[in-house]
Amino acid sequence: MLRGQTSSVRAWPGGRLSRRALLAGLGSSGAALLLAAAGCQSAYPTPAPSPAPTRAPQQPTPATAPVRTPVPATAGPTATVAPMPAVSPTAQPATAPSAVAPTSAARGTVTAATSPTAGPAAKVSGVADLAVVHGPSPADITRAAVEAIGGIGRFVPKGSTVVLKPNICTAASPEYAVCTNPEVMETLVKLCKEAGASKVKALDYGWGSPWNVSYAVSGIDAAVKRAGGEMVPITPIKWKKTDIPKAKVAKRVDVFEDVLTADVVINVPIAKQHGLSGLTLAMKNLMGVILNREPFHLQMGQNLSDLALVVKPAFTLLDAVRILVRNGPGGGSLDDVKRLDTVVASTDMVAVDAYASTLFGFRTDHLETVLTGEKNGLGTADLTKLKIAEVKR
Repeated sequence: MLRGQTSSVRAWPGGRLSRRALLAGLGSSGAALLLAAAGCQSAYPTPAPSPAPTRAPQQPTPATAPVRTPVPATAGPTATVAPMPAVSPTAQPATAPSAVAPTSAARGTVTAATSPTAGPAAKVSGVADLAVVHGPSPADITRAAVEAIGGIGRFVPKGSTVVLKPNICTAASPEYAVCTNPEVMETLVKLCKEAGASKVKALDYGWGSPWNVSYAVSGIDAAVKRAGGEMVPITPIKWKKTDIPKAKVAKRVDVFEDVLTADVVINVPIAKQHGLSGLTLAMKNLMGVILNREPFHLQMGQNLSDLALVVKPAFTLLDAVRILVRNGPGGGSLDDVKRLDTVVASTDMVAVDAYASTLFGFRTDHLETVLTGEKNGLGTADLTKLKIAEVKR
């Protein structure tokens, strides 16, 4: 256990207790304390370059075994089902995992829609609904993913103000897979500037450390500024009470002003295990733009669906260069990290979360947020309905 981490966090790896039952049993004050304890911790060593971790974590158990029979592709060449990625933080794989794009008739099964060796995104006919790109360079795969869903010019008008929303929950350097990869962030800033954006900002309201410390230690501060962007300080004066008239639960929320006034918001989460919600991916990443997060955990799926009525990312680019397979969201050990060298991009947050669930060995419809988001019309968890481009760089 790391200095500063409580035993209560480590007692529930993988969220073994029912989140709803746990929070209900603790009551409102106990739930608030628990959520604080289960959040990001700030006690991280300042690491030198580390060797690949060798101790394998406990694998999550998928809801059902994936189907692995050949199926016809809906677009592109015929492909067979790729195996699920093994969740073991051993040495980096020789190639990125090819468990991708479901096209089978059954929800929750994963098959390949296009060959993972199809080449650059430009070879994919038309614009993809969801892009999965593998490769050793975070910059290259980020560019390829954005290109596959239509290119940055589709989303960023000239002269616009863009806000990038990464996950910077605490002061952790990139190899811990706790914060969004800084190379991914730097590339997105460059793309927005190339499209003619007048300002590109990045921000996150983290839990585990002061915002300026988290910004710096994560590497995101330097990366964003190097590309010509700016990091936004998290100051109390910028929280704005925001009514959500069509909301079912979260009818009034304090939202950070820069997000509300931006012309374009781009969601840039990292894929992580989470001790309360199971996983934290695209939809949950939006909690970093609101002030009072504790109540959101009680009805997370509906609360996040309500928030998405006012915080509407133009697209999501999910960082799975490294993923945190256990002890999330704060992590703190390289033994908990798996390198996948992958990013996933789409205008559909629900689809991103459905696909990303398979990276951890789960069905596409595993998460409450996915099911509720789909029910509320935010997107689809049935990836057979989407045109999916998978690219190896």
